[in-house]
Order: sequence, then structure tokens, then C-alpha cells
Amino acid sequence: MKAYEIRGKFGLENLVACERPDPTPGPFQVRVRVKATSLNYRDLMMVEGRYNPSLKLPLIPNSDGAGVVEEVGPGVTRVKPGDRVMGAFSQAWLAGEPSRAVHQSALGGPLDGALADTMVLREEGVVATPDDLSDEEAATLPCAAVTAWSALVTHGAVKAGDVVLLQGTGGVSIFALQIAKLLGARIIVTSSRDEKLERARALGAHDVINYVTTPDWEKVARGLTKNVGVDHVVEVGGAGTFEKSLRAVRPGGTVSVIGVLSGGAATMQLTPILMQNLRVQGVVVGHRESFEALLRAFTQHAVRPVVDRVFPFEEAVAAFHHLKSGAHFGKVVVRVG
Repeated sequence: MKAYEIRGKFGLENLVACERPDPTPGPFQVRVRVKATSLNYRDLMMVEGRYNPSLKLPLIPNSDGAGVVEEVGPGVTRVKPGDRVMGAFSQAWLAGEPSRAVHQSALGGPLDGALADTMVLREEGVVATPDDLSDEEAATLPCAAVTAWSALVTHGAVKAGDVVLLQGTGGVSIFALQIAKLLGARIIVTSSRDEKLERARALGAHDVINYVTTPDWEKVARGLTKNVGVDHVVEVGGAGTFEKSLRAVRPGGTVSVIGVLSGGAATMQLTPILMQNLRVQGVVVGHRESFEALLRAFTQHAVRPVVDRVFPFEEAVAAFHHLKSGAHFGKVVVRVG
């Protein structure tokens, strides 16, 4: 099998093409011929050693992959050879609350991931690909889309008329925009680039804010709600934006903490959370049950993932550099098959 692995030490310069022996699926496992994989910011952090610097190497990165079942091991009944499938982010998380075992079953770290032409997955850790999606589109869903669904639906219970504030136009934020639109929410999007904001508006955003030309974007967001505050913030910025998110949300509102684009450590005041009765919800992707609910909703409403650019397998490292540049809108994909 052909793959890329982080070899020796962390860093994009140490993400190298390699060959490994073809794997054989064991009991209740399936071997998948990978057709496409998408990149998440988590994957970049994993390669650079910022996510878990004690992670055992070598490691094949990328949590998201879609392809075709090639062979099944003894006891497999959920899928058969020829089925199109996606790998669930956490192979052991089927429903309910996460656990330490769930976290240890995440693809792309600590388990080998999808930046390869072949994967062996648990039978319970694959989900059927909808017929109307290409492999490249399907490969965008397992991490970013499920994370957005968990934030707004599983945990957030966003309803029609709620005001949702989304930071940026990366994978999670664009999926959150599409999901919030399905739910009938009013959507505010922030970005550093006006052209991205216009694209977000075309997708359904009601209001947009350029946070470079408008540094006090949280005040503008409150103003758009007659100074009440938004109901829900999808917080992907991290330490650099978290306090602004707390000031943008209404009393009793929710801040879903998802990303750490501007850093993961900060000194902050807890008083606003207490005095405003805010809910701060950490979101770590989601279980297979949420993934399947998301797919039903997307199929019912004909929602298509927004793919920024598709790179060939031979240019996988360039795809990571593109993601790191922040120039993307939606998801960056590597075509494997």
C-alpha cells in the first residue's frame, strides 16, 4: 500500500511518501480502498506536533477518508465488498458520551489515518456514503461536518429564529453555516477577507463582518441583535477570540469551543460566564449516530459539501501548505484513488 507518514520527527518536511505491506482485515474489520481524504486543522497540528507531541511515530495522518470496501474479515455483516463507505472519526464511538477508549480510537492519531490508498477499519466504524455524493465530497464529512452538527444540533439544540455567529470560512464553519440554514437560524459570519464573506452570504449568511477592518466584531454582532446578543457562537479561533465570543453571546447563550486557530492557552476572566449564565461547550467531533443523522438531513435537503480545491495524491504535502495558508474556503481534499 502507498501512504504518507510522519517519519522521525514532526513537521511538514517530515511528511513523506512511503510503502507498507498490504494489510489484511481481521475479525469484524474491513479493508477499504481509499478514494479521497480531506484535511482538517487537526491533521495539520498532528503533523506539526502541536496536537500531541508525545504521539508515537511513524504515523499516517488524516482522520477523514472515503472509498470502497475491498475485503471483509470474519464476522462482518454491516458491509460487503463493493460498498462505498466513509470512516468514522472515532472508530469506537457509536453513541452516547465519549470515553478514554473512544479518544484512543481516533483516526489520524493515535490510529493510522486516511492519507493512504488502503485502510483497515472496524466494521462498526464505517458509514455508508450517500449515492449523490462523490468520494471527494464524502471525504469532507467525518470530522468537520459531524463537529458542526454536534455543536448546533446534538449539543446546541439550535432552532428556527436563533442567531448563530460563525467564525471564519474553513471546513467546520462552512458546514455550520449549511446546518444553521437547514435549521432556520439567522447566521452571522466573520472573516478577514471580503470575497470570502460574499461567498458566505451566497451560501445563506444573513450578516457578515470583516474582523480585520472591524476589530470590535463582537460589538457589531450584538448590535445586529439589538444589543441582546447572539444565541450561539461556533468558536474556532481559540485563545485569541474566546473572550470576544463571550461578549457577543446573549445571557444564557452557548459558546461551542471547537478550534484553537489562534492558540490554546489564555488568561481570561471567568466572571462573564458566571454572571451571564453562559454555557461553554467543548465539542470533539461526534459519534456515529450523529454522523448518520447528519447524512439523513443532508440527503433530505440536497446539501453538498463545499470543496475548495482537490489535490492529487502526489501533491499531498502541498495540500497541507494550502490549508496552513488560510486561503481556502470550505474543505481541502486529496484525491487518492
